[in-house]
Amino acid sequence: MTGTLLAVAALVGAALAVPQTAAAATQSFAVDLGTTTGAVLHGSNGALYGQSDDGVPGDNLLSPLKLTTGSQKPPNGAQHPNGDILQVAPSFFRNGGGTMFTNIQDEYSDWPYQNLGITDYLTKVDTAVNAIKTTSYASKVVFVPFNEPDGNWYTGLGSSNSSTYQSALTSFESDWSTVYQRIKTDYPGAKIGGPNTANWNSQFFGDFLTYAKANNQLPDVFTWHELNPGSLANYRSHYTTYRALETARGISPITVNIDEYANRRDQSVPGQMVQWAAMFEDTKVYAEQPYWDIAGNMDGNTVHTNIPNSTWWFWRWYAGMTGQTVQTTPPQPNVQDTLQGMASLDTSRKQAQVIVGGSAADSNVVINNIPSATFGSQVEVTVQALDWSGYEGASAAPRTISRTSYTPSGGSITVPLTGLNAMSAYRITVTPNGGGTATTPSVPWSASYEAENAAITDGTVVTQGTGTNYSTAQLYATSGTKDVGYLSQSDSKVVFTVNAPSAGTYNLRVFYGNQNGSPSQQVLRIDGANPQFVNYPSTLNWQYRSTVTVPVTLSAGSHTVSLAVSDPTLGTSAGQVTLDKIDLTAVPSTVETAYEATFADISGSPTYSYSDVGETGTGSLVMSSGDKATFDAYAPTDGYYTVKTDYSSTGGSTALALNGTTVATYASSGGSATTSSTRLYLTAGINLIAVSPNSGTTLTLKDLKVDGAGDTTGVTKYEAESATLAGQAKAQSDTWASGGKNVGYVGNATGNTLTFGSVSAASAGQYTVVIHYSDNDRSGTGNYNTNVESRTAQLSVNGGTSSTLTFRNTYSWNDYWTLPTTVTLAAGTNSLKFSNPSSWAPDIDYIEVAPVNG
Repeated sequence: MTGTLLAVAALVGAALAVPQTAAAATQSFAVDLGTTTGAVLHGSNGALYGQSDDGVPGDNLLSPLKLTTGSQKPPNGAQHPNGDILQVAPSFFRNGGGTMFTNIQDEYSDWPYQNLGITDYLTKVDTAVNAIKTTSYASKVVFVPFNEPDGNWYTGLGSSNSSTYQSALTSFESDWSTVYQRIKTDYPGAKIGGPNTANWNSQFFGDFLTYAKANNQLPDVFTWHELNPGSLANYRSHYTTYRALETARGISPITVNIDEYANRRDQSVPGQMVQWAAMFEDTKVYAEQPYWDIAGNMDGNTVHTNIPNSTWWFWRWYAGMTGQTVQTTPPQPNVQDTLQGMASLDTSRKQAQVIVGGSAADSNVVINNIPSATFGSQVEVTVQALDWSGYEGASAAPRTISRTSYTPSGGSITVPLTGLNAMSAYRITVTPNGGGTATTPSVPWSASYEAENAAITDGTVVTQGTGTNYSTAQLYATSGTKDVGYLSQSDSKVVFTVNAPSAGTYNLRVFYGNQNGSPSQQVLRIDGANPQFVNYPSTLNWQYRSTVTVPVTLSAGSHTVSLAVSDPTLGTSAGQVTLDKIDLTAVPSTVETAYEATFADISGSPTYSYSDVGETGTGSLVMSSGDKATFDAYAPTDGYYTVKTDYSSTGGSTALALNGTTVATYASSGGSATTSSTRLYLTAGINLIAVSPNSGTTLTLKDLKVDGAGDTTGVTKYEAESATLAGQAKAQSDTWASGGKNVGYVGNATGNTLTFGSVSAASAGQYTVVIHYSDNDRSGTGNYNTNVESRTAQLSVNGGTSSTLTFRNTYSWNDYWTLPTTVTLAAGTNSLKFSNPSSWAPDIDYIEVAPVNG
């Protein structure tokens, strides 16, 4: 058995060690920087029920994405237990969100919606509109009166029988007028979206436009859904036809929002989402990812409150595209599951960006008409790779796999990409090379091995999500489209044969699913020896893929990696899991991630300098007072890291801020290149680190680096069962909890509290508190979604004003996740009190307390 080798050091410009399945000619993806197609819209990054609560997802995951739209339920809607627009809109807008949509019919509890008549529905319309119109963001809300009318209430709209269709059309048009007028009566300035069908329907759209124009009731935003894998081939023709329908009726172009798109097999997969995003950016429409499973994870883009998966980074790439989009020509336009992409040119920043994905075939990205007036005679090309991490597998920042200097010939360069993975996405950035030499990136060796190709005992290979049709596309994304399940017998096991190129330590990353209702285990053995349990936290379901990583030591050569239900020494493991694949990656001697300053999120008006490309190959950001560069710094785990900035400065000082709070000040370097280092406590996931020059300072910033793997020296742990419990709060036994116990029944009344009264601080200042908790509240059975719910708690420090914390659901009461918060402690002994007077708080296992500056 062989794995699919990812000889990542040779991903660009060289073939893989393992031959491709077919000796096909290298395909070409063409980019024409000489033909712009409009300002970058960032239109397709929206999500339906992407937020469940204020704080889920956290601000650190929302703000970098520059969300243009979102869609949430109307106030007190009964369709789902969370995602109320009044609850989540404040976090959406404070993090830069653009327009919020709300499906008013989500006031109903069932799916399909109960049809209690238009009179009943109008009372719900009044409730929704009157509650929203008084908010400060009412002008940024679009009311959608009907959601999938061709599947709810007006099913004949999709009928091929003319009389059935006409009856449904007449009914819908009458109700559209009634509801449209009611919304405008309640709130004359309201924006309205529709018709919002589940399917593309040119006949109905034409009839609807004719009627709505004649009655002066055209929607402000025209909406429909593209929820079939075939949309990847057909959407552009749908869009062209729609615009022709407008033109034929003398209607000026209406803003379009494809307010549900893609399938389960697309979500979480960078190589799939790039295909969708490219279509919508090309046609300059807005679009929102669908709510197939749970609210609060941006529809398959986030892992925990502040932890991203790989598609979060894809959307971060997309948010970072600036300037104008340019014409691209894929090797197979409008063909599903092939290499697709998008590109942008920003002449003010002197940057071109190309994002591609969706194919495993060797590819040349040919970039034409590179303007020498912008880029000069030589350019620096950086290629990054973004691999699938599963729906709930945490993803580090994209890997830089090459930095290469090119001299354009006739304004063109060819960037070869080999050894691609169809589930991955790739970004190419082009910047001027005015001098200097970039550092060759160090890329650890890695290989992937599919479970279905391993030696399987008492397990079953199951085919998961494919793009064959709608039904298969609604199955979940799986590497190789197959996994191994039903590993429930005492002798069940999967044995992989792997090959290590050299002796050393490797990270073994297992892609799995666990729907047991509590953590599961398997026995890991390398070459049949040294058995140890691998613990698998719960996932949303058996196919909702997550990952666990175990370090292993291997000699050079062939080895077997066994994952089994039982072992004669250790006994039988707890529960069972499905297995997708394993990745084996060499552990580098030093762990450092560099973030380029010229691709940071900026405010103010810095300039871009490429006179020296620097270590990262992307030049420098030249900043003065009022400018700021914010980096999305990833930490694999909670702990201390060394944060470095490579810069030169004159005049005054420079401030370094972590999540909005200044944590260090660097003195002027007198114009000399220097590196400043600060030991900071970072929490798992995204940490927003900002660099800004103070008054009188000119700063030339090359990059920000994060070193380390999360040192816990200086972190203090406090067990909940050792704290002070009041009222009904009580310690509970749980073998999966630290120390075998947690504390539950906190909240739901004023007196049920948990107080950590002996929290010690060596000095006054900012401290990070990481709360380890569990929560598995669920509600509702009237629809196909999994209606998980969050819990909240109030935290008071030393008797001060309480702050409310929101704890995302952990899928079982035996799974413990973390939620970080920052507090100010006094020198000496401090008190941290958890309470909730109105509802139950989560079960709390323990807290960790660490000074932000270590």
